[in-house]
Amino acid sequence: MRPLDEKETTAVFEKLFKFVGNNLKNIVDNPSHEGPDSTPGRYCFRLHKNKIYYTSDSIVKRATNISRSNLVAVGTCIGKYTHGGSFHLTVQALSLLASNAKHKVWLKPQSEMSFLYGNHVLKSAIGRITENIAPGDGVVVFSMSDVPLGFGIAAKSTQDCRKLDPNAIVVLHQGDLGEYLRMEDEL
Repeated sequence: MRPLDEKETTAVFEKLFKFVGNNLKNIVDNPSHEGPDSTPGRYCFRLHKNKIYYTSDSIVKRATNISRSNLVAVGTCIGKYTHGGSFHLTVQALSLLASNAKHKVWLKPQSEMSFLYGNHVLKSAIGRITENIAPGDGVVVFSMSDVPLGFGIAAKSTQDCRKLDPNAIVVLHQGDLGEYLRMEDEL
């Protein structure tokens, strides 16, 4: 486990910025109340076995007593680096993204299962959508009762969505809560 270098930090922050925008400051400056100290610590990003973890400083200090080969995880795994060197967010980052999301889409109840099976979001599935979404923006997908279901990339802008036919793709699927069941062996 080690801190991220400059290139890795840039890749992680660019991906997070796509979903949370200026709320990235809230993620970085989030005070941590974990540990024996009465003073609040901070959260940080650490790399371990090609996975990026979001964890508090006090947990990082405690984890230094464990050898790298015996350390399985530390904190919340928010993403991983592929063999090609690109960074991908994982579904474990959903709670972090949902609480700081810039763009949101709410699905109709009859369309939630389709998204949770790994399908893209169609226009006919959308119950509500935030304004000013541009193609390529990161979008967090919620149920109508404000439960975060997953995240994806906007295929169309908010303005274009109003004119689309019901079978047009609005959000390209990237991750959802159904991955816990579909990829049980890998996680």
